[in-house]
Amino acid sequence: MKPVTVSPKFQIVIPQEVRVRLKLRPGQKLFVWAYKGTIRVESPRPISDLRGTAKGMKWKDDYRDRNDRY
Repeated sequence: MKPVTVSPKFQIVIPQEVRVRLKLRPGQKLFVWAYKGTIRVESPRPISDLRGTAKGMKWKDDYRDRNDRY
């Protein structure tokens, strides 16, 4: 863990060690949010990572109302 300084424009520099480890590139988009008093930064994952997450879930017929269709 390395300390970083917030600039007057509220910018920070990600340390080189972290950039190399996470394979970050210039112009890459990142998600930033506050969670339990901390700042979290995460790179977006492809939608294909969600494949199989609902496997084995039991679905009921009443989850979707089919009476609203014509």
